[in-house]
Amino acid sequence: MKKIEKHSEQLEKALKTGSNIIVTTIQKFPYILEEIGALPERKYAVIIDEAHSSQTGENAKALKKALSTNSLEEAEKIDSEIMSEVDEEILREVEAYRNLKNISFFAFTATPKNKTLEMFGTEDEHGGFKAFHLYSMKQAIEEGFILDILKNYISYESYFKLIKTIKDDPEFDEKKTKKLLRNFVEVHPVAISRKTDIMLTHFMNSTIHKIKGKAKAMVVTRSRLHTVLYKKEFDKQIREKNFPIKTLVAFTGVVKHDEQEYTENSMNNLPPKKTIVNTFGEDDYKILIVANKFQTGFDEPLLHTMYVDKQLNGIAAVQTLSRANRIYPHKKDTLILDFVNKPDVIQKSFQPYYESTYLEEGTDPHKLYDLYDALLNFQIFDENNINNFVNNYKKGAIQPKLHSILNPVVAEFKKLDKDKRGNFKKILRRYQNIYSFLSQLIPFFDVKLEKLYIFDKFLLKKLPAENDTIPYNVLEDVDIDSYKIENKGKKEIKLTGYGELKPNSDVGGEPIPSYNEALSVIIKKLNDAFGTDFTDDDKLFLAGIKNHLMGNEGLKNKIKSNSKRKVKVVFDSYFNEEMKILLNNNIEFYRRIVDNEKLKTRLKSLLFDSIYSAFIKEIKKESKD
Repeated sequence: MKKIEKHSEQLEKALKTGSNIIVTTIQKFPYILEEIGALPERKYAVIIDEAHSSQTGENAKALKKALSTNSLEEAEKIDSEIMSEVDEEILREVEAYRNLKNISFFAFTATPKNKTLEMFGTEDEHGGFKAFHLYSMKQAIEEGFILDILKNYISYESYFKLIKTIKDDPEFDEKKTKKLLRNFVEVHPVAISRKTDIMLTHFMNSTIHKIKGKAKAMVVTRSRLHTVLYKKEFDKQIREKNFPIKTLVAFTGVVKHDEQEYTENSMNNLPPKKTIVNTFGEDDYKILIVANKFQTGFDEPLLHTMYVDKQLNGIAAVQTLSRANRIYPHKKDTLILDFVNKPDVIQKSFQPYYESTYLEEGTDPHKLYDLYDALLNFQIFDENNINNFVNNYKKGAIQPKLHSILNPVVAEFKKLDKDKRGNFKKILRRYQNIYSFLSQLIPFFDVKLEKLYIFDKFLLKKLPAENDTIPYNVLEDVDIDSYKIENKGKKEIKLTGYGELKPNSDVGGEPIPSYNEALSVIIKKLNDAFGTDFTDDDKLFLAGIKNHLMGNEGLKNKIKSNSKRKVKVVFDSYFNEEMKILLNNNIEFYRRIVDNEKLKTRLKSLLFDSIYSAFIKEIKKESKD
């Protein structure tokens, strides 16, 4: 907050002294409004970089209000003065940030959204919008300013089979359970280990030789927990194979896993003043593992390969994969290795931004009236509620008074069934988004639209969140029988022609209802979708060995009283005993393991992770009982 206040003072000084160029961020304008006084009556050119991000909504309104020919003193007066006619006040307030003639906006972006084109683009005779000026992705590739990141695209497909480990067949919400089970598979040590092995093998065999040995890679994961698991597994395999490279991990906050807390700093173990960006530039650090950080705005020309284990679509896909498109001496190509996304989805994501991007038509303002009526049709509030709240709000009513007006509305909302509550919130947010956007483009002289916008803004914050019960206990009743990853080959994803965006959608359909399904049926559906016929070599768990070790009380006691790291040290002796038993029962399979040290190490590691997780789960259950 102190930085923002200091920046506000600097901006005020710059504006009053007539500085010609001022650099700031749009997010700071709401704070600046509170700090600076009257502005000189001047003309302004506002240059916005990365215009797809936050050029609409309250921040943009604050910016326009700050640069209006009216003084800020007058604008603030409009906000606070008790007017005799509230409707007149609201209309004046709307005029303060709408279509100001003294401001010209110039917006730059490589990935314009439909809102961006409508706000900054040029309208044609058919009511569509296109960019005022264009330097296309295609042209940039042809002229050698960026690389074509879709030229080398390798996709993988995962297959797995789950088994039910209990006799009962309880029912769970199918949609939530499927999502939970899929996540269970993707964070399972087997899946993390397999994918890490594929990525690390590819990097050491291929990527590390690119750009004269300077090439780097980024692993894009689906969550902060995944970054932690991948970081640990990468570092483990790097140690085991004695590879001369290091990894970095980037995520925010604290991740709790296996009764331990992990942070970005603790896992990277860097000196206090050393940043991830600077460290990644060093030769030893070759792989950066991320969740959401560094997927936009990160500029590292040595980044050659993107390993993707996260669902990407639309602008997110373009922005994320484009981290690797920077040119560099001797950087001749890039590569995407994707475990999740279909090539045709990536193609559709990039297509609108390859040559020219065109918005087929603008947002229909009549949609606001449809949304207005749709909200009233829920019959949890009416226009009297809206007018009562806005009148009191504009006259500076105290918070308890405003809450007392909204409380009966919230009570009516709670009477709706679950699906209707969800649909109401969806329509309410849709109204807020469209009105916030359209009010900057066209004159609205129907004050009731602005009043509903004010009313909804406060109501949305007051509505209770839905606390859906996620069936985590289902994880105690399932296990992975097998897991397999297949390389679907390398291909070039080709783009052609211009892309067309659709205007803002209207109310939208009803939410998909949830319903319960038997656990066995849910598992079968998952296996049908992701499973395949497995050979014995594909089986990751040697059921006999695992079951025998699970019955070992000595091993269980070790896990109860020691850290995972210490247990892993003594696990060798338990594993070797099982190998002796295997020698007597299946000498052929025994030889296949002991004659292949890599296979033996891998098998031992997989068994340990599986058994340790199962024991911890069992121990926790015993403590609860």
